[in-house]
Amino acid sequence: MNFPDPAGAEQEPEVSVRPETGYAEQSRNAVPVDPSLWTKPWAQLKFVSFQPAIFPRMLGEVSRDARPGDLVNVYDKFGNRVGIGLYNPRAKMPLRVVVHTGEPVGEEYFEGAIRRAVALRRALFKLDAVTDAYRVINSDGDGISGLTIDRYADTLYCDVYSLGIFLRLPNWLPLLHELLGTKHVRVHVDHDLGSLGGIKPSQMKDLTAGAPDRVKIREHGVRYEVDFAEGHKTGFFCDQRDNRQRFGQLVKGARVLDLCSYTGGFAINAALGGATEVTAVDLDEVSIAQGRRNANLNQVSPNKLKWVHADAFAYARQMQKNGEKFDAVLCDPPKFVMTREPAFAAEGMRKYSDLNQLAASLVKPGGLFVTCSCSGLVSLETFEECVIKGVHRLNRRMQIFDRTGPGVDHPVFSNCLESRYLKLLWARIT
Repeated sequence: MNFPDPAGAEQEPEVSVRPETGYAEQSRNAVPVDPSLWTKPWAQLKFVSFQPAIFPRMLGEVSRDARPGDLVNVYDKFGNRVGIGLYNPRAKMPLRVVVHTGEPVGEEYFEGAIRRAVALRRALFKLDAVTDAYRVINSDGDGISGLTIDRYADTLYCDVYSLGIFLRLPNWLPLLHELLGTKHVRVHVDHDLGSLGGIKPSQMKDLTAGAPDRVKIREHGVRYEVDFAEGHKTGFFCDQRDNRQRFGQLVKGARVLDLCSYTGGFAINAALGGATEVTAVDLDEVSIAQGRRNANLNQVSPNKLKWVHADAFAYARQMQKNGEKFDAVLCDPPKFVMTREPAFAAEGMRKYSDLNQLAASLVKPGGLFVTCSCSGLVSLETFEECVIKGVHRLNRRMQIFDRTGPGVDHPVFSNCLESRYLKLLWARIT
């Protein structure tokens, strides 16, 4: 994340808010409140911020009674109560502010946040009418920083990034099951993150007992098998739900290439949507095998959908040499930009540029090109510029007709816009 220089914040004589960063700058003449009057446990920020993610250089004093995993009252550098957050001095992000408010708030906040999150999906968006697989809790986007929960039929898949969340999750699960009608839970904690933050997944053993390794779900009339044990991350990406359906609707009668097909979401929608021929390419043999099972679930003929176990770069270069052209090409690679470190970030952008140039070269004139990026550290504008440059190097042009992202079950709060990670460009190649 990019944060402004705290020293720069001190130079403004008047109060101002920068919506693009979430920082407020206040008069340096403000009189601090006596910390002895603050509600314990507490943590103080070095400067005023509406960001949920508080890294060590942003964190000031912390009351001595604050323990790892505690819900603490958050005060700004002028002594104003500004919210509550989950504290863990061992974590790379020692404070996660879950709500910004000047009012006293306690543990009851989380039940309200869970109920609001579920109601958003079920009552407002009515997702149950089209799928039984969707994101229930989207971390900062639902005011529960450090937790994502995806629902897959009767199973909840919980990704935990915070000790405070981990300690409270057992108390929240009965409420989640009641609200959603689910029965089972699987909990995932990144090994390195868990070790650093003091999170021990073995403590969840009793809660996760009996959870299935595989479940079958439905999405816009398409069926999929989700493999928790073998699949990447959750085993199935709910964020592309609407994009998968739309792609299938646009390729009737087309010859389609799906690069980085994973378990076949886009490819199967294309075949069911009336594509005459679909080629799905992925380097992961396990994903290819799962894709075949998904195709069989939907009675897609092997004559229509061909699976290719290959590196997307190598396969696209070979097709380029062979002079192959497709009516529609979809490119949905894994995350290429994992860090802000300049050398690694530059290498990731080179991969995006190379793969998109290769993919675009395989599109017939006037054909459909859909390309995706799930790198949260890459903005939509930067990604778009990268893709356009690749297409222009081919002396071709993109007629961009849409830019989309994840479904409505992946909301983002205005003070944490950097959590918008998935982006798609939809275009015709001339």
